[in-house]
Amino acid sequence: MNDASSPPPLSRQQAGQLLQALRAEMCKAVIGQQAAIDDILIALIANGHILVEGVPGLGKTLLVRALARCFDGDFGRIQFTPDLMPSDVTGHAVYDLASEQFRLRKGPVFTHLLLADEINRAPAKTQAALLEVMQERQVTLEGRALPVPQPFLVLATQNPIEQEGTYPLPEAELDRFMLKLRMDYPEADDEMALVRQVARSPRADMLEVATLRPLLQATDVLALQGLASEVPLDEQVLDYAVRLVRRTRDWPGLTLGAGPRASIDLVRCGRARVLLRGGDFATPDDIKDCALAVLRHRVCLAPELDIESLSVDRVLKQLLDQVAAPRP
Repeated sequence: MNDASSPPPLSRQQAGQLLQALRAEMCKAVIGQQAAIDDILIALIANGHILVEGVPGLGKTLLVRALARCFDGDFGRIQFTPDLMPSDVTGHAVYDLASEQFRLRKGPVFTHLLLADEINRAPAKTQAALLEVMQERQVTLEGRALPVPQPFLVLATQNPIEQEGTYPLPEAELDRFMLKLRMDYPEADDEMALVRQVARSPRADMLEVATLRPLLQATDVLALQGLASEVPLDEQVLDYAVRLVRRTRDWPGLTLGAGPRASIDLVRCGRARVLLRGGDFATPDDIKDCALAVLRHRVCLAPELDIESLSVDRVLKQLLDQVAAPRP
């Protein structure tokens, strides 16, 4: 493992070139999901966790595996099931017969990138085991606070909650995710390319990630995060981000609005998007383009709109269209 304590200097231009190369490399394996790739890179740059939702077979796990393949750091995976225990996530103490003492066995959360696969198939008690490590970047085992490696990113996948055998995530845990990404069916041309590529693969219905090149070190990620935090942000753009979040608290059709953590994450994502597109400063469009993914899991739709089959995204899009953005 690389020493991630002192990230090397990285210029804005070098960061842009690195991110473009990383995006192109992931596109080789994840076909037809450009928006999903951009969002997962934004979460990585902004140092936030991401929740990926979609029906089975759309490549949620593949997306995370592709990022892990391009990242030359530690990668862990937990397959969430109804019988998964909290200690299976964080670790536990075991008795060593040779030394006649208890020793700590660290769980899979002690890694750089953690894939929490089908997180909503486990009960709330196990889901909550991720809360401390997601927020505090540490795990308490036998009274000892053990830090996880840096950078640390949880990439969780979930099936739509209407599907059988799923448990809705608690609001407190949802709020720990910076972004909630929805993966949809690919366009016809992309699906043709996907089927053509898989049909040539010897591995049944799986797309290959083994051929992807590791382009990113742990120190690179920390350097990118540092650069993103220094992206210039005008006071009017900051005000716009806060106004968007505050309007969710009294917007018609929403019974629960987003809290201050959403305002913070929206600004962080906007700055990360600047780095991804190779810009010099944050604009209202950077904030607006990140808003759906930042807000959709932090608000609740009114029951009457839910009955009418209106989606949270549709209500939020109306809000985004009506809240005035600052003019240059």
